[in-house]
Amino acid sequence: MEQCEVGAVAEVLEFEEYVRTRQDALLRSARRLVPDPVDAQDLLQTALVRTYGRWDGIADKRLADAYLRRVMINTRTEWWRARKLEEVPTEQLPDACVDDATEQHADRALLMDVMKVLAPKQRSVVVLRHWEQMSTEETAAALGMSAGTVKSTLHRALARLREELERRDLDARALEREEQERCAA
Repeated sequence: MEQCEVGAVAEVLEFEEYVRTRQDALLRSARRLVPDPVDAQDLLQTALVRTYGRWDGIADKRLADAYLRRVMINTRTEWWRARKLEEVPTEQLPDACVDDATEQHADRALLMDVMKVLAPKQRSVVVLRHWEQMSTEETAAALGMSAGTVKSTLHRALARLREELERRDLDARALEREEQERCAA
C-alpha cells in the first residue's frame, strides 16, 4: 500500500473511533439544540458528514468536539432560516405535551419548549454556557464572537426566558381561576 493510502485509512479509522467514543455526548448536544429527537439525530449525522470532509484539517483532535458543535450550530441555523419562511406567527404558543409524569421530565419539557422563543444565536449561547458548561471564553471561541457579546447575548436570552416563564405562569393561574369559577357555578 502506498503511504497516502495508509494515511487515508488511518484518518478514517481515527474518525470512526472518535464518533464511536463521542456519539452519546454529541447526540446530547444536538438534542439541546433542537427539541425533536429525530431532528437531533439528523443534525448530528449532517454535522458528522460535514466534519468528516474536514477531519484532516483539524490539527488538534482535542478540539474536535468544539469544531463539531460549531458545525451543529451552523447547520441548525441554516435549517432554522430555511424553515423560518414556512412558519406562521401566532399570538399564543401551543401547550407542551408531557408524556412522563415525573416533575423532572415536565420541567425539562417546559424548558425545551420555552427555549423555542429564543433566536438561534441566543439559544446557542444558552446551550453552550449552561448545558455544555463552557466558559465565556470557550463559548465565544466556539461561536466566533467576543466574550462581551456572549455575556450580553446570554443576559438578554435569560431575561427573555424569565419573561416567557412568568407569562406562562400567569396564563396557567388564569386558567386555574376560570376552572375554579366554573366548578363553583
